[in-house]
Amino acid sequence: MPPINKSVVPGITLIVLGIIFLLPNFTSLEARDLWPILILGPGILFYIMFFQDRTNYGLLMPATVLTASGLLFFYCLSEGWHMMRTLWPIMMIAPGVAFVLMYIWGKKENALLVPGIVLTLLGGLFLIAATDYDYLWPVALIVLGIVLLFGARRKNPDSP
Repeated sequence: MPPINKSVVPGITLIVLGIIFLLPNFTSLEARDLWPILILGPGILFYIMFFQDRTNYGLLMPATVLTASGLLFFYCLSEGWHMMRTLWPIMMIAPGVAFVLMYIWGKKENALLVPGIVLTLLGGLFLIAATDYDYLWPVALIVLGIVLLFGARRKNPDSP
């Protein structure tokens, strides 16, 4: 990918923001409903910056957290803020997914993978528990326990 002039990304960003915030003047949109763009936009910009230089995998953390938060806030604006009672675990899942992405596209360090898996699984369990499918999280714990037992058995050379 050819190098990009450093003023191109900020210039495009300002133009897009200007257009977005002009929309309420010409459509039925209201400016108060557009504030999640201030969170979602930088998240997307962090992804763009990462894909321009894949060696800087640290950008994936703010990219994932800001993008997930911005999308969640847009959803809650359209469906109602009462949805946060159920969807709050997404705020826990987002950094978990970011850690996993940093592991996949960055250095293969367990220091990234372990917290990523823990945060994502815990957030997923809380998300399930907060919905009408709350009976699934104990089943998920049982399945995970069985997987761990069989995995430990395979690694033990003394097991039959």
